[in-house]
Amino acid sequence: MDAYLESSHYIDWLSPSVLAKAIELADGNTCKETIAKACFEFVRDEIKHSSDFHLNPITCIASDVLKHGTGYCYAKSHLLAALLRANDIPAGLCYQRLTIDNNEPPYCLHGLNAVWLDHYGWYRIDARGNKSSVDAGFCPPAAKLAFPIITKGEADLPEVWLEPLKIVTDVLETCATWQEVLENLPDIELIRGI
Repeated sequence: MDAYLESSHYIDWLSPSVLAKAIELADGNTCKETIAKACFEFVRDEIKHSSDFHLNPITCIASDVLKHGTGYCYAKSHLLAALLRANDIPAGLCYQRLTIDNNEPPYCLHGLNAVWLDHYGWYRIDARGNKSSVDAGFCPPAAKLAFPIITKGEADLPEVWLEPLKIVTDVLETCATWQEVLENLPDIELIRGI
């Protein structure tokens, strides 16, 4: 589990601003589940989704997401992982493969998190931000994610990654505007076993 507590280039919880926000969100609590919920709700509700709000700049590193108050789902998941790790709560990154619109191809990756809760194990949370068609929450043991898997070709990818996928960071680091990211959302091919 120690690896899921590390600070890194993208999940830079040792950044003074991220560490200070993590301490503020913990608010003196010792209950890891209470702290995890506070971190989740902060990122879900206070960090604006770049596409929903048509916001620039494009962020990727956790401290930049916090500084600018905006990010795509991937960037928001980097910040949430950083806030959790700063509070000594193991956290990783997860992905879903979803249709972009109208429940038919093309597809894209969607970024979310898994947090280790002692009573439940890995618990998936999605802080992309709620809106009329999205209602994600923190209610263990039940996962309440932003998007259900409903179309052939969509999938909940089971891995809990220590670091973001390169295909994700490449898009966030090369696109200049929220619109450009929207036009170049990352995707992967699913490999089906026999």
